[in-house]
Amino acid sequence: MRVKKRSRHRKAVKFYSTCFGFREPYKVLVDGTFVHHLLVHRLLPADDAIREILSASRTTPLFTSKCVLAELRRLGKSHAEDFDAAQLLATASCEHDKVVTAVDCILSLVGDKNPEHYFVATQDSDLREKLREVPGVPVIYGLKNSLFIEQPSVQQRKFAQLDEEKRIHMEKSEFKKLLKASSEGKASGDVNAPGVAEKSKFKRNRAKGPNPLSCKKKKPKPQPSDGQNQGPTADGEAKRKRVRKRKRSGKDRDQAETIS
Repeated sequence: MRVKKRSRHRKAVKFYSTCFGFREPYKVLVDGTFVHHLLVHRLLPADDAIREILSASRTTPLFTSKCVLAELRRLGKSHAEDFDAAQLLATASCEHDKVVTAVDCILSLVGDKNPEHYFVATQDSDLREKLREVPGVPVIYGLKNSLFIEQPSVQQRKFAQLDEEKRIHMEKSEFKKLLKASSEGKASGDVNAPGVAEKSKFKRNRAKGPNPLSCKKKKPKPQPSDGQNQGPTADGEAKRKRVRKRKRSGKDRDQAETIS
């Protein structure tokens, strides 16, 4: 069961990182219900528990908002102290002049496309249902002493598929610009005009052929004719033989003189 659970979580994180550009360190936006669940089931420290289900190599920062803290203070001092016990690291700027509910504040932080790439951790079923309709918002929730990542909803998968098709296909405006640039390039005859393929500046090192000189056939050596072997040439001149003279030392000269 643990292996299957971990593989499902990794697939969900990979889906959001591939289709919506989530990168480490991941940001997790939590509300009061989720922090209360962590404290009741002793899933502390909270950042380590969430980092484990996200299979993150870095420390995962946890965020909350001023409106969420204000709502908890109204409920009681003990609820507000839950965030200190859970070791939250930062506070997201919600930019609300008046304090709103935690659900409205989190929805405003997420927006239409979740530009800050938040993982939203909550136990509120109504908030989780609303977040399923927003593309690119992964939801984390707790079940007893375990944490889970919701699998991408049907709306999120459809949005990712449509976005991928848009990136593959060219829009009409881009196609018109390309045609206009290519027509201007042909009319001017400029090689460097837009729309005309430029020649590469650097040549690739390709495999060279063999040396043509080494491929030539060797010429046979001319053999001497019979007339040349007999000695005298056609002009009647005999070849001069090279006579090597031996240099004699001093002892040889004395012996030669005595003999003579």
